[in-house]
Amino acid sequence: MVVATSIELDPTIEARLDQLAQSTGRSKAFFLQELIAYGMDDLEDLYLAGLELERLQSGESTARSLDDVSAELGLVD
Repeated sequence: MVVATSIELDPTIEARLDQLAQSTGRSKAFFLQELIAYGMDDLEDLYLAGLELERLQSGESTARSLDDVSAELGLVD
């Protein structure tokens, strides 16, 4: 199922998107979908890592060393 949405673009980005679509014969919607699909992982990594860092700094979360986790899982020789 496809869901429609709308966004406002900076005129410079809009012009670049228009040029790309025109040059390739693909739709602007195609390229926007590609950008979102490929960029979502990066955005999640960036923002969720930032949230976790805040939780670590505030004491809401704790970090464990790789050695501790490996030992707990029985992965140490």
